[in-house]
Amino acid sequence: MKVAVMGAGAVGCYFGGMLARAGHHVTLVARPQHVEAIRDGGLRMETRQFDERVALQAGTDAAAARDADLVLFCVKSLDTEAAGRQLREVLRPGALVLCLQNGVDNADRLRTVLPDHEVAAAVVYVATEMAGPGHLKHHGRGELVVEPARGIETVVQALVASGVPTEVSPDVRSALWLKLVLNCAFNAVSAIAQKPYGFTVAGTGIPEVIRDVIDECLAVAKADGVTLAVDPHEAARKLVETMPTQSSSTAQDLARGKPTEIDFLNGYVVRRGEALGIATPANRVLWALVKLLERK
Repeated sequence: MKVAVMGAGAVGCYFGGMLARAGHHVTLVARPQHVEAIRDGGLRMETRQFDERVALQAGTDAAAARDADLVLFCVKSLDTEAAGRQLREVLRPGALVLCLQNGVDNADRLRTVLPDHEVAAAVVYVATEMAGPGHLKHHGRGELVVEPARGIETVVQALVASGVPTEVSPDVRSALWLKLVLNCAFNAVSAIAQKPYGFTVAGTGIPEVIRDVIDECLAVAKADGVTLAVDPHEAARKLVETMPTQSSSTAQDLARGKPTEIDFLNGYVVRRGEALGIATPANRVLWALVKLLERK
């Protein structure tokens, strides 16, 4: 396949890199410092299984996705519509756009600006970070859950053959909500403390805060007609066990002085709660504190 990764940060570099290692033609659309490093020496993938440099293409413009069969759409949630409009000018007919983003409504928002292309949502479970220009560090996991779409079976086969466990689920909305709940529980706390999950959950009162955040999210989800197939409290415990050294993407954004996705995580729950008449004080406090830290 010809694959383009739109917004090739840590998530995009991991999945794009895995496809490139398996022989697919992958082009990363990334920031200039990453593009320059990748062009000079390839993408360094430092994972739990291997540490090697992977050869692939890289560019800074959406035009690099012109001939792609598959676009891994990995931009921050606040950039969804703008990046989608850039793709609309260059994507060929028949290309599949797979959303690998935080939040629950990105695929729907992207469909409004790409009405003539197939767009599918995916739930991402991977712990990664960019340790430097062109240097990906993988801390754990690496699987995807995707929704049915035209051409998705071919993509799933390619991902699985590339070492990325992937399943198709007809109820991706429930899976997206579960991921949202976990992000709401951990991302802001990790960002405020600038510490990984294993450290934060040992803090005085933090387990109770996480419990309150999850309960509020469950109330909003129920009012919104969403039923979670997995107990998020148990999923939260397992997340800490499997990724104790991982800091949230929100923490990484704050550390780099970049805008976060908090408006699409705890902020989204606050807005939906207001619309549905559900109080969300714990989510509101975490959202407000991260917004305050963004102003620094």
